[in-house]
Amino acid sequence: MNKREMIIQNINDSIDTKKKILQDEEFIEKIEKVADVCVDAYLSGNKLLMCGNGGSASDAQHMAGELVGRYMMERKGIPAIALNANTTILTALGNDYDYDAVYEKQVTALGNEGDVIFAISTSGNSANCVKACERAKDMGITTVALTGESGGKLREVCDYTFNVPCTMTPHIQEAHIMLIHIICGIIEERLMEAGYFED
Repeated sequence: MNKREMIIQNINDSIDTKKKILQDEEFIEKIEKVADVCVDAYLSGNKLLMCGNGGSASDAQHMAGELVGRYMMERKGIPAIALNANTTILTALGNDYDYDAVYEKQVTALGNEGDVIFAISTSGNSANCVKACERAKDMGITTVALTGESGGKLREVCDYTFNVPCTMTPHIQEAHIMLIHIICGIIEERLMEAGYFED
């Protein structure tokens, strides 16, 4: 396969993954439901947490940034914490306990009943994300997973799982960013309508 063919193939594969999501009514309804859950959490004075590893850690920080900063509207910040963003906490917990515990410990310290956590893992099997969601459920925190086709272990423990219909990591991650942007956009708009940003 030459360079031009590779480029076209990659673009087509990404489009095909998103088309599968677009044609899945249940998937679309789940996006609406999760966005509503997040809006309800914020209107109740709660926050969002996110976690992931590698590229998914970047996605978690990206989501937090869209909420704490802005997505499309100029407004005050919305509370969101990417649990992978503080390297001191992350390395201390990884060193003193176990890397599988780095998010679970933070959920215990920072999470509250009524919060929502997004665990992002293309395989759905990242042990630290699974343990974080198990702990979150015990605390009354709604759990949302962004995964690949199988959903992995996160599918078994989370309240909502977006298992992207693809097995190729890059295209799963591209779909995850799309989902994050859609959810952030709905949150921002609905909170604006509800007067959340008014002093």
